[in-house]
Amino acid sequence: MSTLVRAWRGVHWYLRELTGETQYDRYLERHAREHPEAPPLSRKEFERRRIAAADAKPGSRCC
Repeated sequence: MSTLVRAWRGVHWYLRELTGETQYDRYLERHAREHPEAPPLSRKEFERRRIAAADAKPGSRCC
């Protein structure tokens, strides 16, 4: 594998982690493991709940 391809994959992974895009993927994995009989939340509903939870507990955010 070329150095450029490895570098791009690293940057892509970093940006996905930084933006929180991987949180839904992790949720799907955890949900399948813990609740295989129940359907998972849609991406839209997951994001809605995640944002609502963050707004309820702002913590150290500036805004």
